[in-house]
This record gives sequence, C-alpha cells and structure tokens, in this order.
Amino acid sequence: MPKLLNVTFFIFATLTLLACEMPDSEVVNEVIDPVLRPEVVESPTKQPLITDKPEQATLSESSFKTIEWTKLMPKEDLEILLNPPSYINDIEDGSFEDQISSQVANALAAASDDPYQQALSSTRIVQEMDGQAIRIPGFIVPLEFDDEQTITQFFLVPFFGACIHVPPPPPNQIIFVNYPKGLKVEALYDPFWVSGIVKTSLVENEVATAAYSMQMQSFELYSE
Repeated sequence: MPKLLNVTFFIFATLTLLACEMPDSEVVNEVIDPVLRPEVVESPTKQPLITDKPEQATLSESSFKTIEWTKLMPKEDLEILLNPPSYINDIEDGSFEDQISSQVANALAAASDDPYQQALSSTRIVQEMDGQAIRIPGFIVPLEFDDEQTITQFFLVPFFGACIHVPPPPPNQIIFVNYPKGLKVEALYDPFWVSGIVKTSLVENEVATAAYSMQMQSFELYSE
C-alpha cells in the first residue's frame, strides 16, 4: 500500500495528533505506512486553462508535468510544517499528553497568531500553478456519484484515509477534481495518477476545503 508522497509523509503524520476521534494505532500505521514517488519530468510550456468541455481542449500526455504535492504549497507553509513547535514534538505516543492532544490542539487552534495552526489550515496557494497542465499521484475521496458508483467529482489527496479516517490535509494540499465522464474505483485505497489543468480556486463543502481545482483529462492506476 503506498505511503505519503515524499516530504508530505513527515508533514501529515503530525496531523493525526489533531483529530478528535482517531483509529487505533495499527490502523494509523497502516494509513501512513506506504510513499507515492512521482517521477519528475521536465516542465512543459504553461498551458491555457481547460474549458468546461474538455473535448475541445484535449492535450497530449506529454504536455502534463509530473509534480509532487509540495509544489502546491508555498515555501513559508512548508517550512513551518517541517519544523513543528515543541507542543507537537514533545508528545510521546501513548502518554497522557498524547491522549489529550486533540483538546490542546483545539485550544491552540483558537490562537490566530499561531503560525503552525495557520499552516495546517492554510488556503495560500502557489500562484504560478494556475493554468498549469500537471500529472500528480493521489487518492480519491468521492463527492458526487450515481447509483452505479460512477464518480464525477472528488477530492484528490496525498495520502489514504484523508478526510475519511484521519484529519484532512491543509486546503493547499487538496485538489477538487471535476470529471463529467465519470470513473469507477474498485477500492478507495488504490492510488491514481491524475492529469489535468489545475486552477487556483477555492472549493468548500462539509467534507473539506480545497485551495485548488482541476478539470481532469485522464487517469490511470498508480505505478512507480
């Protein structure tokens, strides 16, 4: 089973400390145990935004640049999450502090001047990504589907269980994907390569908030 994507393994492992209700340690270890490592290719020329009718703006597969999730996160947010504060680092697994960590985190989250908490819910984006044709690996969180379980809208996230079993990543690490043609997923723990035109537009619903959106052109099961 794939792990977190590269550097995001370290970042989002800390998110498990912030959940009000968490699965047992064996489930958590399974969720964060395997890493999708995209093969980085040379950057193509920036492509125009795709239209609402993808068939009118279909691009060749070579037009899509393979990226890592951290490319969607501003450097200042990444630096903060890679260097968590002492109240995160000093908590030992199974300790009393660990058991009440969610209450502590909730209290700290109320402090608007806490940079770490701000980074955990950051909607700041990398403006240069707007309109780029990208290929990125991730897991699917279905949002809209029909009676035959054909998914037409979903959140793409960097690790399995996000938004369902464990807390969601920051909004700038979630992509809202629209695919009117629809796709079927045999198992939600299967990762996919997703290609499309990414836009810096905020999408919110009861599941999570995404700072990016995408009109997907193609997808395939993940492989190294």
